[in-house]
Amino acid sequence: MPYETITLEEFHVIGIAVKTTNQNGQSQKDIGGLWENFFRDGIANKIPDKESNDIYCIYTDYESDFNGPYTTILGCKVSSLQNIPEGFAGKTIPKAKFQLYKSTGKLPETVMATWIHVWQSSIERSYIADFDVYSSKSKDPNNTDVETYVSIN
Repeated sequence: MPYETITLEEFHVIGIAVKTTNQNGQSQKDIGGLWENFFRDGIANKIPDKESNDIYCIYTDYESDFNGPYTTILGCKVSSLQNIPEGFAGKTIPKAKFQLYKSTGKLPETVMATWIHVWQSSIERSYIADFDVYSSKSKDPNNTDVETYVSIN
């Protein structure tokens, strides 16, 4: 699967969060519920200091690797973490090196295929934070473009 290696500067995200694990399909249930809540509750409209309407699905605070517990934050990139609303989570993603994958096709299958590739590969992951970015190119679930960033050493 093609990718490019890039370095991103530090940035901040505010959104809603869940602690989950990939064991026994738990993350699919938890993250699916997070997406449901995000849209049902109009979370994007409640995030202060947004830099864009792109939706970030962040995977962070790994207790070990992708097999162990981690936190998923679903939200938007913001200019500051000064105004985190009650019940929301804020996270600073430090400057890091990433492998950038582009998933094109039908949601959620195309993004899941990218993650399966990552999990089965020998990538030297740093587990600082990984994330998917759903931009305006992601609006059509049958023909989407999603960027997946995997933090590497």
